[in-house]
Amino acid sequence: MITSRDNETLKLVRKLLAQRKHREDTGLFAVEGEDLLAAADAAFIAPVHRLVAGETVESELLARVSTLPHPARVIGVYRRDDLPRRARDTCLALWRLADPGNVGTLLRTADAYGASLALSEGCADPTSPKALRASVGAIFRVPLVPWSALPGRRVALVAHGGEPLSEVDLSPPVTFLLGSEREGMPDELATDCCKATIALPGQAESLNVAAAGAIALYEASRRG
Repeated sequence: MITSRDNETLKLVRKLLAQRKHREDTGLFAVEGEDLLAAADAAFIAPVHRLVAGETVESELLARVSTLPHPARVIGVYRRDDLPRRARDTCLALWRLADPGNVGTLLRTADAYGASLALSEGCADPTSPKALRASVGAIFRVPLVPWSALPGRRVALVAHGGEPLSEVDLSPPVTFLLGSEREGMPDELATDCCKATIALPGQAESLNVAAAGAIALYEASRRG
């Protein structure tokens, strides 16, 4: 039982929850809450450390480490290298998405439609606490593929000027490229891609990036 706040494992968890650099340097990340740890267990991904309030660590000490409004009773530490890697025929490629909530939501969407996920440099960390919570455990099921290994043809989802998504060939393998929340898709990234636009109702100027990813995956799935 851990009884000291200066315990090395607790220090590690604090740093992993707070610092992206420490997650990148160590190749580890921390997960809070019974549901997320259950998702890891269901995917047969074992933790490096499993801290359970009242069993392996004093409850008060674990509560001080947790970042949740209602402190987690369980925290696990995992290796990023243990996450799934095998590419799927459909992929969402995210270009510099800054919001970890969007990254986590798109992980969950990819999970629902059996897609993989690719992240460019400059994307929010999918193993940050906010992204993990938004993913609702999908981080342990959705393959994270290298940007250099995007499968199939590339379809860039652009706000204006592309072919209607309903008319674009989406047969697998296919990769949907999504631009950043503010800057959108850079021209040079979409140069060799098929550009597809999702029709917007009324006077709408733009579509939330998480919604765009969901619509594209739905359309590809709908066509079978």
